Amino acid sequence: MDKYMIDGGRRLCGSVRVQSAKNSVLPLFAASILTDKRVTIRETPAISDVFCMAQILRELGADVTFRGEDVTIDSSNACCHEISSSLTKELRSSVFMLGSLLTRFHRARIAYPGGCDIGLRPIDLHLNALKRLGVNITERDGFILCECERLRGAEIPLDFPSVGATENILLAAVKAEGTTVLSGAAKEPEIVDLQNFLNAMGAKVSGAGTDEIIVEGVKELGGVNYKPMKDRIEAGTFLIACAVCGGEVEVVGVKNQHIGLLLHKLRENGCKIHTKNDRIRIESSGRLRCNRRIETMPFPGFPTDLQAQMTALNCTCEGGAIVIENLFETRFKYVPELQKMGADIEVQGRTAFVRGVKELHGASVVAGDLRGGAALVLAALGAKGVSEVIDLSHIDRGYSDLQKKLKTLGAEIKRVRV
Repeated sequence: MDKYMIDGGRRLCGSVRVQSAKNSVLPLFAASILTDKRVTIRETPAISDVFCMAQILRELGADVTFRGEDVTIDSSNACCHEISSSLTKELRSSVFMLGSLLTRFHRARIAYPGGCDIGLRPIDLHLNALKRLGVNITERDGFILCECERLRGAEIPLDFPSVGATENILLAAVKAEGTTVLSGAAKEPEIVDLQNFLNAMGAKVSGAGTDEIIVEGVKELGGVNYKPMKDRIEAGTFLIACAVCGGEVEVVGVKNQHIGLLLHKLRENGCKIHTKNDRIRIESSGRLRCNRRIETMPFPGFPTDLQAQMTALNCTCEGGAIVIENLFETRFKYVPELQKMGADIEVQGRTAFVRGVKELHGASVVAGDLRGGAALVLAALGAKGVSEVIDLSHIDRGYSDLQKKLKTLGAEIKRVRV
């Protein structure tokens, strides 16, 4: 097990380029099984979730080759429709494999997916949608068995704009007979990226980025060489880090419209934000105002994956903030760790009441999930004294070389073996 040792209180200055989006790359890996032709995904981040997804594809019989940042996937010999429980319990995104396996083999058997412990995250939306496409589903002993003679296009209304369910439906419908009309779809940029990837393979998908997506089934899909979108959550994490510590940082690679509400909130804190093309520059005095209210919502609302980081920022801002988490019921599990550092936070259900303090102090804290772990790193960067952030396994799921990138900006952070 590794930990970060962080000596806080340094201003951050410089430029950082963000990695490709974890939440885009994982569905693209799942989509690669849809074809027996070669697929190359360029500039893939070196994160544990990617390595886990690669291992899932290998278990199915695919050949997965890493050449630097590029990954080539050859699924021509894939023959297995089952994914072991050891892998599905490590990776929430393994649920995307349901749609892909059904399209390829008309059968799929997976254990209930895992990932970070931030709530129940039921997959009823996924399963109900698959049933509309003609899939028979049996749930037994912690496994989901899906079978169909053929997939048939259908009208599928979603009660909630779930990103995962939307992506799973696209993967299941792309070669189904006829047309699938998905209403109430998620609008996240990662959905648009998946549509672009599928269309580059020869699919006929339209409407991604709106609440209605239309999929006209095709008989075959080809190979593709594709560069995914950049990671708006990683970009947001670096912007918030500068806001916490003070300084001036330029984040390169992300589209500002992908994190528009975050930029609005940072301006509300008192930061200066400048955008041009794929570059965002933030200037922070380091002593800011609390946000009056942050409420997570599906895109284009405030992203739940940046909620913890913004809560960490508000801990040392003037005034008080109300943070409401609408998507995951246990996403405030990181709060007791911030309290060890001197944060004044009260949690009531899905709402956190933050009262800004003058400064946080160094402490030993444990990263219990991906984004909560990132929040602890940011709090430690701004705190007085030395902190240790223990158990980096969750942080490694979403950030590649986080400490190296932060060090280039002037942070005092090192990774050590416990």
